[in-house]
Amino acid sequence: MIYLIRYREIFLKSEYVRREWEKQLIRNIKKLTKKKFKIKRERGRIFLTTDANIENELSRVFGISSFSKVDHCKLHELEKHVVEFCRREIKDSRTFAVRIKRVGEHNFTSLEKASEIGSLIKEKYPALKVDLKNPDFTLYVEIRNDDCYIFSKIYKGPGGIPVGVSGSLVSLFSGGLDSTVATLLMMKRGCKVFPIHFDLGRFGNTLVQANKMMEKLKLYDPEIELRIVDHEDFLSKALGFLKKKGKLSYICILCKRRMLKISEEYAKGLKALGIVTGDSIGQVASQTLENLFAISEACNLPIYRPLSGMDKIEIERIGSYFDLQPIQTKCLAAPKRPKTKCNLDTVKSLEEKLNR
Repeated sequence: MIYLIRYREIFLKSEYVRREWEKQLIRNIKKLTKKKFKIKRERGRIFLTTDANIENELSRVFGISSFSKVDHCKLHELEKHVVEFCRREIKDSRTFAVRIKRVGEHNFTSLEKASEIGSLIKEKYPALKVDLKNPDFTLYVEIRNDDCYIFSKIYKGPGGIPVGVSGSLVSLFSGGLDSTVATLLMMKRGCKVFPIHFDLGRFGNTLVQANKMMEKLKLYDPEIELRIVDHEDFLSKALGFLKKKGKLSYICILCKRRMLKISEEYAKGLKALGIVTGDSIGQVASQTLENLFAISEACNLPIYRPLSGMDKIEIERIGSYFDLQPIQTKCLAAPKRPKTKCNLDTVKSLEEKLNR
């Protein structure tokens, strides 16, 4: 069988970049499908010939805007193959339409060829009626010079650009919905993401959930791996220290700053170019502008927050696209009245004394 794969953003790049991104897209398809196939590339299209059904895998490859399973024939054989295709695919349809796309030099227009093919179908199936707005059955034909590709279904891909073409990032990965969606959005923008999870231990059983969410991420990048850092001892020490100082409201700020500092060292070892978080401005106490400013100061690398302007409903909507369910996670170290507008000098002073 042959799959016709379409992309959007890749098409807009320069010739050299387009070819490099096409190669990365093909590599990613191979990693995800684990199948052998023959490849044919044309501008704006990739054709895969394989014995396997890979529709599910193709629907999860970032960079693919849509794809179709197609029949192939030469231009002079088109009418014969259209009849055979319709015999197999029309089934109980009552209305139909024909859509023609052509590339190359021909002695006919797309409209003329669509009319010709439509008349042929009407001749073979006189009960069928033409409906160009909402047909039961649509016959698509792409004519590319002397090659014709016939299909009736267009499957949606995830869009974006291929994972790996934009460099690497480290992701603060709690295992909750926000951090998972943020990670997937950066993967969709071509980033190779290295998630890092800070295990809360007795302060919250988040590791189990993080591993479950990692299985979702592996559907889009089978090579992605989770790094785990013990965070329980730090929280225990920080809570004891802040309680003595009467500053328990600062625990979330110090917690996030430690996460960023460790993630920064991890990123440097990987030559990653930044850190991605699931922060959404104003969603929780640690995500006010004042607190985000104080937290970000702990890190010298760029921090990417793809969810910063979204509310919870918008994040859940994106999550549902990736088949992710909203998850309630709770950190037992979080105070009842967290600081919402912290003072950076106070934060740094507390942090310095804590680390002595």
